[in-house]
Amino acid sequence: MAQGIYIYDTKNTFTAWLDFSFSLNSTDYQGSINFIGADPILIKTRDISVVGGIGDFFMHRGIAAINTDAYEGEEYFMLKVDIKFYECW
Repeated sequence: MAQGIYIYDTKNTFTAWLDFSFSLNSTDYQGSINFIGADPILIKTRDISVVGGIGDFFMHRGIAAINTDAYEGEEYFMLKVDIKFYECW
């Protein structure tokens, strides 16, 4: 499950401010991962900061490469996220 907000921050280019938490509840992982940063939506692959988490992802840091997998206006979009952690406690 993912929850968060997109704030569209300019009128002349299609960019947004992204603030998301991905919650994982499986037999392998328990917890959530927090992402935050500028998201220039028209660029195919964007890098967003991983700024922490809870549970198995407590104090994690890293980079998430985000691709828009599907987009249907403001009503629906799907993201493909590839996460690389570089600091874990």
